[in-house]
Order: sequence, then C-alpha cells, then structure tokens
Amino acid sequence: MKQSSRIDLYTVPSLSSEDKAVLGEIHRMRKDMRHALRTPRRWEGGLRRSVLAKAIQGSNSIEGYVVEEDDALAALDDDEPMSADEKTFEEIKGYQRAMSYVLAVGGDSLATYDTTELRAMHFMMLQHEPSKSPGRFRKGPIYVHNEATDEQVYEGPDNELVPDLIDVLVEHLRTAHDHDPVVRSAMAHLNLVMIHPFRDGNGRMARAVATLVLTRSDIGDPAFSSIEEWLGVTANTLDYYAALGHTGHGVWAPRPDAHLWLSFCLRAHHMQAQTMARRFEDASRYWAHLDALVERHSLPERVMDLLFDAVLGYRIRRSGYMKRAEIEGQMATRDLAHLVAVGLLAAHGSGRGRYYTAAGSILEARADVRAKRSAITDPYPWMRPRLAEPVVLAK
Repeated sequence: MKQSSRIDLYTVPSLSSEDKAVLGEIHRMRKDMRHALRTPRRWEGGLRRSVLAKAIQGSNSIEGYVVEEDDALAALDDDEPMSADEKTFEEIKGYQRAMSYVLAVGGDSLATYDTTELRAMHFMMLQHEPSKSPGRFRKGPIYVHNEATDEQVYEGPDNELVPDLIDVLVEHLRTAHDHDPVVRSAMAHLNLVMIHPFRDGNGRMARAVATLVLTRSDIGDPAFSSIEEWLGVTANTLDYYAALGHTGHGVWAPRPDAHLWLSFCLRAHHMQAQTMARRFEDASRYWAHLDALVERHSLPERVMDLLFDAVLGYRIRRSGYMKRAEIEGQMATRDLAHLVAVGLLAAHGSGRGRYYTAAGSILEARADVRAKRSAITDPYPWMRPRLAEPVVLAK
C-alpha cells in the first residue's frame, strides 16, 4: 500500500437528495430542542450532566476502556470513581477536561482554530501519560491494528507531513464556512483521524474536534449535539470503524469521494437527535412523577435533583449529594435515610462505599416513562448492509 506524500485533505462530497433531506430533519429536530429550552426547565441541568457523562463514556468505550456511566458522572462532579480502576479513571478525567474546554470556550466569539489549540486539547486528554507525548505530534510512523484479527488496517501519513497537514486542516476549519456545520464537523473528524497526528488518543481527539466545530456554529446547545454517545454503542462502533475503513482503504491517500463517511455521520446525528428528543420527553415525564412523589411524602425541594439522577439509573453517594445540594453532611445523611425509609431509594454497602439506587415508586416511574417511548427510525436503512461488506484495501 502506497501512501500519498501530497499535502491534501479529504474534501466535502456532493450531498445526495437523501443526504439533504436527512440534514434538514436534523436541523428541524435541533430547532425543536432549542425552542424547548428557551423556557427554563428544572430538569435541564440534570439531563445535561447525564448527556455529557454518556458522551465521555461513549468516546472512551470506543478505545476499549470499560467505562461505567457513573464513573463518567463522577469525573464531571470532581468526585471519586464508583468502580473504575485508577488508569481508566485517569482516561475518563482526561477526556472530561478536553470536553469541558470545548464546551466552555467553543462558542466564544473571539475563539479561533489554531494548531496550538489542538495540541493543548491533546495534552488535556493525555497529560497523565507522559510516555505518550501529550500535546506533541508523533515523531515516527503509525499503524492501526485490528486486535481481533491481528491485522494492520491502516497506515497514517509520514510523520514529516503531519505539521503541514494539520496546518491545512486548521486553515480549512477557519475558512470553510460555505458548508453546513454538521458537514464541516464530519469532515474535520475524518481528516484528523486519518492524519493520526499523535502517538495515541487520535480517535478521541477527532471526536472532540468534531464537537468543537459544532460549538462554533448555531446548531444549538453543543452538549445535546455531539454523536459520541451514539458512536460508543457497540454495534455503532463496529459500523464506525467500517465507515472509516471503506473511506480510507487502509492507507493515507485522500480521495475525492468521502460520501459514505458523510452519510454515516448524518445518520449518527439524525439518530442521536431522535434520542435526545425522546430524552426531553422522558425528562418532562420523570419530573412530573417526581413532583408528585415529593408532594406525597412532604419532601424538601432539594432532593429533586438527587431523585432525578436515581430515576435515570445512577448510583447516588452522600458526597455527591452534598456537593450538588450545597448542604452539610448531617443534613445529607438525614435526607438519604428518609428517602430509604419512605421506599424511594435502596441503600447498598457501608461506610465510604455506601451508595443508593432507585426503589419503589421511582422504579415504577422509570418503567412507566420507558413504556411510552417512541421508536427510533433509521434514516439510511441501506447503510448497515453496505458497511458490512469487505473493505477493499488500496494497492
């Protein structure tokens, strides 16, 4: 396989009528979500935390790390891990740092793309692994292997080309405003992951940069717009690698047709947007159930966020409740004991390992809401069979 030595990138393909229709539906769903959030919703903060935790979990799971959603949430809350080992939790925190940066400054009108920003994001992700050269471009060749088959599936460009390729990518990000932001995000994702500029963390960087592109557009709240959660679902992860394989053909040699990749990303955005719209409906219904339970049991308003986490399926810890509710330890202990006594939470473990999960009427509320969910539809029903076809490697 011969790689290209030219300073070229994958270019935006022409959108088919199917792509244009799907893109229009994505923006319609995002517009509906923006409209829903114009009126303050009490569940918005809790749902945003959950969505960010799922994105962190998804992007790390793609790389082979076994990440519990509770641990991703612990990283967001600056708390100790629930079950992750030290190495895995460092990976979670690294990605959380980079995503916090993306969400905090991405929409700043004074912000602009540059190579230093990309390298800084990489440092945020991997600063706990000095041996992986965080923030520095690789100094040698790079290959991607399929661990299941022990086959080489991709060879990145020569390391001497990397600085110039990244400069070209950054210039495209700065100037290519004639394309839809979802399309720009997909192409930034593709080009960065194909350049593979770092020794490690290239996939996570590509997904974070794709989200960064969305934050610098008017697509809506970026926390509700990324596709990392969707990509992290096992079946979708396999499709993700297949889409990259069919586009790259095993070697760095940008071709004019990245159409399958673009359609794959549009499919991901469409199905994630459907998922988010359903979550908005779920959250509203959950909150109505919780309001009724708080009134029935004469509970203080401060327990609402805790109960919302419980109905979403998270494990509750006293330390996390204290931070979020901004209360002292004794009050937190009394609240949790009372919630157990009235049958809304179940206690597990003891001492510092003690945690609480949904019980009784909270579980009933969860089952009721999930039973009313609408189905998610596939906007490209032909795609999965296409992705399952063998990848043709370049000769």
